[in-house]
Amino acid sequence: MTDTSSDRFDLITIGRVGVDLYPLQDGVGLEDVETFGKYLGGSATNVAVAGARHGLRAAVITRTGGDPFGRFIHKELTRLGVDDRFVSAVDGLMTPVTFCEIFPPDHFPLYFYRQPLAPDLVINSYELDLDAITRARIYWSTVTGLSHEPSRTAHHVAWQARGRSPLTVLDLDYRPMFWPSPEKASQEVALALEQVTVAVGNREECEIAVGETDPDRAADALLERGVELAIVKQGPRGVLAKTRTERVEVPPHTINVVNGLGAGDGFGGALCYGLLQDWSLERTLRFANVAGAIVAGRRECSTAMPTTDEVTAVLEEAAHVH
Repeated sequence: MTDTSSDRFDLITIGRVGVDLYPLQDGVGLEDVETFGKYLGGSATNVAVAGARHGLRAAVITRTGGDPFGRFIHKELTRLGVDDRFVSAVDGLMTPVTFCEIFPPDHFPLYFYRQPLAPDLVINSYELDLDAITRARIYWSTVTGLSHEPSRTAHHVAWQARGRSPLTVLDLDYRPMFWPSPEKASQEVALALEQVTVAVGNREECEIAVGETDPDRAADALLERGVELAIVKQGPRGVLAKTRTERVEVPPHTINVVNGLGAGDGFGGALCYGLLQDWSLERTLRFANVAGAIVAGRRECSTAMPTTDEVTAVLEEAAHVH
């Protein structure tokens, strides 16, 4: 396909996709769950959906199995406003399925069914639309995509095409079950940080990336690797962000947690929206923080992503209370 100016995307993400099968009962193990809800899932995909909910022109680069769940993914992406032109099937592989257990407020074990290989790790560099990637206003990748070939090489080819242009984001999303060892993950993240301008992760993910869990030291270490904006999510302590000239820390937004698994992706999509609005860093972080909290107050991930009006209403109510 030849990309045209009218096809310029606000946000392109690359990485994980699948079907989330989440219990409709809380506080019980999978062996005792009786009914499940079926939802579009996968971190990179959720971020694209979250961005689309804020009106961004979003697309995801990923792959599915050539099965009914793969068809479901195309239908849901289209329904939720995400362009699916960069989503293709891999012959012989099945679309991944992910189960979780829901034990609010802070225990949500995940069970990934991605064997023998997830299709979203069979993203080939020769299939990439490098023109679309280069001209996207934000290009969002995750660490999971670096865990296996050919996806790893495809990520680097895309980054080289962008030339470390502004708003090239790396989500430090580290899932140990996808890696042979933490050391291998650290090695690959170090190479990736040389290609991006924004890094986002929680304290544990920062430890894999730069060997630091203290938020300030982690942010400083990320900046030393060459990124322009480092964001460290601290859970119940809020979020810290640093640039070369600015340090911003905002408190958490308190909510009754139903399922915390999609909060980071809701944060990510809202962060992308804020970064494109020419807002202050503090306003962007507050907006993203509330968006993530709203998702944590809902059961599913992709279809839980709030609209801009929903986030704004919560912010205005909080300002009125204070």
